[in-house]
Amino acid sequence: MSVKLILICALVFNIAFAQTQSKQGKVMTKASGTFAVKLNPQDQGADMPVGRMEIDKQFQGDLAGTSKGQMLMASSSSVKDSAGYVAIEKVTGTLNGRRGSFYLQHTGVMTRGVGELTITVIPDSGTDQLVGLRGRMNIIIAEGKHSYEFEYTLGEP
Repeated sequence: MSVKLILICALVFNIAFAQTQSKQGKVMTKASGTFAVKLNPQDQGADMPVGRMEIDKQFQGDLAGTSKGQMLMASSSSVKDSAGYVAIEKVTGTLNGRRGSFYLQHTGVMTRGVGELTITVIPDSGTDQLVGLRGRMNIIIAEGKHSYEFEYTLGEP
């Protein structure tokens, strides 16, 4: 997998998420900020059917901390701009003053240049002051800068 394909996927997967209430009717809290990301390709040989990358992020803003994770991706060999990726990352830091960690799961699909991306908190993955965390994150890429919008609830699982 080329880094160019990864960057194209990241740009296309820039999908807005505008939900104000969870399925349980709880009001969602909003967090936003910026992040820096390093994607490190993991060479698995030319015959591997999927590409793999390590993810390393630094978050600033309402979510302050770091994350580390893994990404798997594949693209169509016959149709331009069609690809998919999945990723899981462990986020450790503070969310609006509450310390802990949690996991985010990414699912992204690009069909002929049209992207869909869902980034969800893995249920029951919150620790310390983030126990009971539920939510979704949106990634925004504008002029080469990365930012996030995170809508979440905290409370009893």
